[in-house]
Amino acid sequence: MSGALTGVKVLDLTRVLAGPFCTMMLGDLGADVIKVEAPGGSDDTRGWGPPYTGGESAYYLCTNRNKRGITLNLKSEEGRAIVKKMAATSDVLIQNFKVGTMEKWGLGYEDLKKINSGLVYCSISGFGHEGPYQHLPGYDYIVQAMGGMMSITGSEETGPMKVGVAIADLATGMFAAISILAALHERTKSGEGQHVDISLFDSQIAILANVASNYLISGNIPKRYGNQHPNIVPYQVFKAKDGEMVIAVGNDRQFEKLCQLMNREELSKDPRFSTNSSRLENRETIIPILQEELMKKGVKEWQVLLNEAGIPNGPINNMEQIFQDPQVEARQMKITMPHPTAEMVSLVGSPLKLSRTSVEYLRHPPLAGEHTEEVLQEFGFLKEEINQFRKNGII
Repeated sequence: MSGALTGVKVLDLTRVLAGPFCTMMLGDLGADVIKVEAPGGSDDTRGWGPPYTGGESAYYLCTNRNKRGITLNLKSEEGRAIVKKMAATSDVLIQNFKVGTMEKWGLGYEDLKKINSGLVYCSISGFGHEGPYQHLPGYDYIVQAMGGMMSITGSEETGPMKVGVAIADLATGMFAAISILAALHERTKSGEGQHVDISLFDSQIAILANVASNYLISGNIPKRYGNQHPNIVPYQVFKAKDGEMVIAVGNDRQFEKLCQLMNREELSKDPRFSTNSSRLENRETIIPILQEELMKKGVKEWQVLLNEAGIPNGPINNMEQIFQDPQVEARQMKITMPHPTAEMVSLVGSPLKLSRTSVEYLRHPPLAGEHTEEVLQEFGFLKEEINQFRKNGII
C-alpha cells in the first residue's frame, strides 16, 4: 500500500531542525522529498556531534530519513535556474533562509508562483514575514526566552530554564507540516497554491496553551512551578522510597482514591483538600503530607497500586529505560535502517499511525549529494549537462 502522500513532490531547502523535522514527516507519509544542500553538504547538523556513526552525526540522522539528497550552489545563477526548473513541477517548496534571501535570489513565492501557480511554498523563519523582528535570526533557545517558555520553566529556586529539547523548533516543524497539508487539500478545490508563513516565535507562543490562557483571562503573570502544575494539585514529581515518579491526579475522585491507598481517607474529606480549587489554595500544606506517605513504598509498588486504582502515574525514565520499554517495542518507536557508511542506524520511529497507508521507512538519511545525478535526470537534465554542472561547481 502506498503512503498517504505518495505522488507529492517536496523540494526541501531547509536545514538544522524545524524544516527537516517537517519534511521528514512528509517523507514518512510517502512524499518524495528532495533535500537540497550546498556542494559538500551545508546542513549545520552534519557537524553537530559527537556522537557520529559512519561519518554522520546522530543529530543529522534524527530528522532526515525518507529523503533524497542533492547538492546545488544557490549562490550561482545556474544553481538558481535548476531550482526554478525543479519548482515548476513540484508540489511543495519549503525553505528556512533568512527573510528576504530567497526573494533576493529570485526564488521567493511571488517569483515561483509565476512558473507554478499550484506550488505550496512554505517559509520557516524566526519571527515571520511581518513585524519589527522579521529580519532577526531565529534560534530555538532565543525564541524559548522571548516567547515565554523560559519564564514558566524551572522553579523559583532554579530561575529560568529552557526545555531539554528544541521545543520551539519541533513545534514549528509540526505546524509547518499541518499547514502544508491543509494547503494541499485546499488546492484540490481551487487548483491554486499559496504561501505558508510559519515562525518559531508564533509557534512558541501557541504552545503556551493553558498557561497563556490563564494570563489572558486573569491578568496574573504565571510563576515557575518546576515539576508542579499551575492548575491541578497534586500533579507533580514525588519521591518514593527508592526513586522518583510522577503522580497526576486529574479530579477529585482520583484524589479520594489516592487518599484511600494511603489510608488517609480523612484528607479527601477535609474542606481544605476536598476539591481541586481548595487543594490549589492549600498546595503548601497538602503536598508535604502526601510526600511523607509516598516515602513508605517503592516506585514499582506505588505503580501497581495506582494503576489498579486508575490514578495516572509513571516512573521518570532515562533514555536507556525508554528504549527498553515494551511499549516502545509494541509501538515501533525504535527502528533500524541500513546505511551506506554506518551499515545500520537506529532511529526514533514515527508516531504517525495510519491504518491503511502506514508510514514506511524506505530511505536512509542521505549522504550529501547522494542522489544529485538521479534527481536531476528525473527533472529532465541530460547527463552531459550534469557533468558540466559538476565541473563548474554548481552541484
